Amino acid sequence: MDFTPSTIEIHGKTYITDSWTNVPSSILPLLSRRLHLQPSHPVSLTRELIERRFPLPTYIHHNDLSPVVSVAQNFDSLGFPADHPGRNRSDTYYVNRNTVLRTHTSAHEADIFRQNASEGYTISADVYRRDAVDRSHYPVFHQMEGARMWDRRKVPGGDIAKAVWADHTEMPKHELEVEDPNPTFHPKRNPLQAEHHSVDEVEAVAAHLKRSLENVVVELFSKAGAAAALANGPNALHHEDTLKVRWVEAYFPFTSPSWELEVFWQGDWLEILGCGVTKQDLYINAGIPNHIGWAFGLGLERVAMLLFSIPDIRLFWSRDERFLSQFTSIKNINPYKSFSRHPACYKDVAFWLRSSCSSAGGGLRSNAQDFHENDVMEIVRDLGGDLVEDVRLVDEFQHPGSGRKSLCYRINYRSLERTLRNEEVNEMHEHVRGQLVEKLGVELR
Repeated sequence: MDFTPSTIEIHGKTYITDSWTNVPSSILPLLSRRLHLQPSHPVSLTRELIERRFPLPTYIHHNDLSPVVSVAQNFDSLGFPADHPGRNRSDTYYVNRNTVLRTHTSAHEADIFRQNASEGYTISADVYRRDAVDRSHYPVFHQMEGARMWDRRKVPGGDIAKAVWADHTEMPKHELEVEDPNPTFHPKRNPLQAEHHSVDEVEAVAAHLKRSLENVVVELFSKAGAAAALANGPNALHHEDTLKVRWVEAYFPFTSPSWELEVFWQGDWLEILGCGVTKQDLYINAGIPNHIGWAFGLGLERVAMLLFSIPDIRLFWSRDERFLSQFTSIKNINPYKSFSRHPACYKDVAFWLRSSCSSAGGGLRSNAQDFHENDVMEIVRDLGGDLVEDVRLVDEFQHPGSGRKSLCYRINYRSLERTLRNEEVNEMHEHVRGQLVEKLGVELR
């Protein structure tokens, strides 16, 4: 079928669409919401709390960057291989072949490194990914990343380690209980970049990074812990008795050595963020090869859900004052109080995948080999929006004779704000069934 070129407008700018375009109409209205900048919104409050630990002028806060970026910015500048799954239309929203809705805040990293306007920065922004439909995933969410750098040409005597340790001594101290059992680097598990960094430099940068992020935990969870203790009454365990963190070795493509930071919160160890010593290639490619530093990244919704005890990611997008009025300022971090609980309505849809096809996933008609579950999720989300709580694969079967594959998904229709009528759920579900046939070429069972 011939593709008819058209246009799409985002933030007042018009883009030419092509055969790669897969941004659905349900996503476009969300581009202007920018929850991380809405006063008194829990996502924005979380951002503000974290930014308090990265003060001006050392750190510049970038909070108003366009969500439309080039493929080069989103993938190429960070060294994503050509065959990386993140580049697939099944995972990423393409405005056109050369332009995407950013999938991470790191899409702006090379540009900010290249500007070299400050020793550190944070980026907070809305990011977009085709993903599962459940209470912890949403096609739009908000990330925050930060970085700190030192320039060998500017530190006294060119001694990076000495300069970093000097900055470290000026940082606030804390009384967290910290578990950090592993060495700063390990030649196999967590290597340093020996061709670029000395042992002393990595030890210093890692110490500065860890102290910086431990202080973020203090900022976030001391307030939340106090509020939770107050809400749970005099028998609750005092928040200072449970506020502890641990460092876990990790792998990330943009840092080495790398770590995840976990916090012990309400009886469980929970991963909060990832971080590490920035890969030197990123500095070299940005034209600042004499720099060395660290970087971190986290999901603002994930942290906000922990801080405010918010059980469903859809709530962040609610305009209901019963939700929004519960949050006022960073001085009051109070647990969310549920204002309603409406009944679920489960509907199953089962279908056979096509036995042959030549197209790939990402919104095109698919066979068993190139079918992608995110295509199902996108159809359900586009039609049901926030009236769908989750979608789960509950059964799969392969016919022993024909080899055809059958899948059955269970869709949970449940509004956060009202009881759904059977008639509207049935109508919505029939539309889902129809779109699965039209867009994916499946055969309903």
